[in-house]
Amino acid sequence: QFPVRGLFDIRYPSGIGFNFNWLTPLEKVGSGKGECRKQGSDIAVLSIGTMAHVTSKAIQSIEEEYDINIAHYDLRFVRPLDEAMLHEIGKKFDKLITVEDGVVKGGFGSAVLEFMTDNEYHPKVKRLGIPDSFIEHGTQKELYNKIGLDEEGIKKSMLEFSACTKKVKQIEV
Repeated sequence: QFPVRGLFDIRYPSGIGFNFNWLTPLEKVGSGKGECRKQGSDIAVLSIGTMAHVTSKAIQSIEEEYDINIAHYDLRFVRPLDEAMLHEIGKKFDKLITVEDGVVKGGFGSAVLEFMTDNEYHPKVKRLGIPDSFIEHGTQKELYNKIGLDEEGIKKSMLEFSACTKKVKQIEV
């Protein structure tokens, strides 16, 4: 669909994909360019890889129930990071959560922390990912649940970190 202009790659995700309408035309994605999946004002959540879909579902669930406005950025690449997007986030938010299905120590969240520190942004950051410890055998679903990387675990971490306790007022019909 695109004219060949040198080297290119086709990226196949591991695990299950989440594009239910896969018969759409190909979209060119610039190297190191992230995507703002949802604007928000209270807290920013930065995800990478397959965690973007689960994170979106957790955010939607929280905002239906609580009075909070969460921004969601899918950075798509760990190297190179989308520095323009990270500057935007660093200037706008004082609380960030990173979500990855990689090891927390030395992973995506660490790269975001390094960027924020190097550029003199000082947000409070919570990193969600795989702990640097032995994890028992199980299905991906069981393991994500055990380490809090499923929708409910991510939702719980976001609510605790944001200290949001104010529920949306229910309207009686």
